[in-house]
Amino acid sequence: MLASDGSNLTGLWLEGQKYYAPDFDENWEYNNSLEIFQESVNWLERYFRGLRPEIKELNLAPQGNLFRKTVWRLLCEIPYGEVTTYKALAEKTAKILNKPRMSAQAVGGAVGHNPISIIIPCHRVVGTDGNLTGYAGGINTKIKLLELEGSLCYTQNTAGR
Repeated sequence: MLASDGSNLTGLWLEGQKYYAPDFDENWEYNNSLEIFQESVNWLERYFRGLRPEIKELNLAPQGNLFRKTVWRLLCEIPYGEVTTYKALAEKTAKILNKPRMSAQAVGGAVGHNPISIIIPCHRVVGTDGNLTGYAGGINTKIKLLELEGSLCYTQNTAGR
């Protein structure tokens, strides 16, 4: 499902995703003719064909507090086909927000609440040891997205399954 404020993409959720359209209510209107929706669908089609569309091609306006927006902005800097860690994101976030340190778990919460899945690439974040950790769209979806991008430099932690 896609959401917009009329000119910017504000949400993209996968069916069954954790935190699925948390602000959705009966006041939202169905309108598949918005230009931003057409641009987003085109972007996604190219992405799934492996054509590496640029995030900056779309007008994105995720809604959240300064902390979350900072983390989401950093997610957009992770190159296609590469991964980073929650710890690395926490260090960058702390620096940007002029904090002495930042919890990787707090950053993980912001990553998990990313309202524009796939386009804002939260799937490119892994644990410090390279293990895959949670993904609001499901771990199997995360694996598929990383495989699509050629990010095979991860291991899956299957302990406790």
